[in-house]
Amino acid sequence: MHSILAPSIFLLLIAAAIAAPAALAQVPPSEARCDQLIEYFDYYGQSRGEGVTDGARNMTRIGAQSDCDDGDYGEGIAIMEKLLRGKRMGIPGPDWSR
Repeated sequence: MHSILAPSIFLLLIAAAIAAPAALAQVPPSEARCDQLIEYFDYYGQSRGEGVTDGARNMTRIGAQSDCDDGDYGEGIAIMEKLLRGKRMGIPGPDWSR
């Protein structure tokens, strides 16, 4: 049994070393990423009901849109990611599209 354990651990370490760079890769701030996060929030974050202030009417989202429109993509993305985490929606991958 001991002879099987060592190769198994070795293979697991190799797999983790290969997967780590892909898992840690981040999407660089860009207008497309900013727009993607806002569109994601608008689509999935809107409450259904009368007088709601979620989705496109959320003030934090409007501020992030303003930052993105001004070219401050990093700030807009950071605001949107914080908003999405606060709403427990998760952060979509860079390949998400509706």
